[in-house]
Amino acid sequence: MILYFEPQPDRAREYAALLGKEVRPTASLGAITELVNADKTAQLVLLGSGVVLPDALNFAKQMRMIRPSLGVVLLRDHLDVTDLAEALRAGIREVVLPGDVVAVREALARSLEVSRQLGGAMGTAAPAPARPTAGRLITVFAGKGGCGKSTMATNLAVALAGNGAHSVLLMDLDLSFGDVAIMLQLAPERSMVDAVGMTGRLDETGLRSLLTPFAPGVDALLAPAGPADGERVNRDLVSEIIKTARKVFDFIVVDTPPFFSDQVLAALDVTDHYILLATPDIPSLKNLRLTMDMFDLLEYPKDERIVVLNRADSHVGLTPADIERVVRAPIQANVPSTRDVPVSINQGVPLMVKDEAHPVSKAIKDLAVNRLGGGEGQQVYPATAEPAGNKRRPFLLRRGAR
Repeated sequence: MILYFEPQPDRAREYAALLGKEVRPTASLGAITELVNADKTAQLVLLGSGVVLPDALNFAKQMRMIRPSLGVVLLRDHLDVTDLAEALRAGIREVVLPGDVVAVREALARSLEVSRQLGGAMGTAAPAPARPTAGRLITVFAGKGGCGKSTMATNLAVALAGNGAHSVLLMDLDLSFGDVAIMLQLAPERSMVDAVGMTGRLDETGLRSLLTPFAPGVDALLAPAGPADGERVNRDLVSEIIKTARKVFDFIVVDTPPFFSDQVLAALDVTDHYILLATPDIPSLKNLRLTMDMFDLLEYPKDERIVVLNRADSHVGLTPADIERVVRAPIQANVPSTRDVPVSINQGVPLMVKDEAHPVSKAIKDLAVNRLGGGEGQQVYPATAEPAGNKRRPFLLRRGAR
């Protein structure tokens, strides 16, 4: 159920007519609070542009404490960085212009899906899975497509390998539209879907039979060729692949799609370092903030998150202070913008292979060496050591959820 409040009667009637049976108009924020307390099925609140910002912020903060799974979408006649930053800090999921009805519907749909997933996740009381030993798992994630996840993952894998000093598995977990194979111009004989027949008995020999060599120290486990095959790779298989890979590789770098799925969460639940990627634009930063809020709800440790700003030197009217105010976290690595990146993608040769002295390569190598323990001649985590303790709630999606 979507609850809607707009204090201006004309606007209230207009939006109620546009959205129809999807929303239930209410008379005040107090009335919404009463309905939320009385009806545990309420999943979303839409606040009209007539609601003054301080009232909307206070309401969202209150709901975040008493109903974390309840989403709040706010309509604003004008958008600016300051208002967006305050809204995201208060826990508002989306801020949308009221004149774009399509955008409003899409925002409501996205927020409803998050509420459904959180509702299921917060109802589970299963104990956190035991952390495996050995190889370190690094997951590259962004809640918005086009941020450069695959570029980061491929170059980071090469940087961690340090010209063969360490063994690295590059795992493409974008099971429907994975780009690692085409970005590296690989023609694999096998992919992740070929592990389906080994479920429950995957060992080192079986895992190695699925890999495609790329560079010294770097092997790739590629996504299936088509989306239909990707549906056959379930959460349990992903967990088994990671458990086996930890015994074989020093590092596993996971490239992901821009959404939470069972398979992605299987990796996130046992990740040692999260590379959270964004670009300096409002939609990307908003999605990064929502991702970090989700990580907080799932109890993923904050000290394992590394926020990376890609195309950091783009002149788009946002200062570093603006960006950190929206994200509410320090930017720990900056990767510059350059046309050499798309050129390297088209050539199928990561910049880390083509030119280690390139500013992009230097930024990623610095991340690999100084934050993740990789690179040539660097200290690697021993295979017999237990990774740092990590108390987190496993996030289980319903079958077929995205």
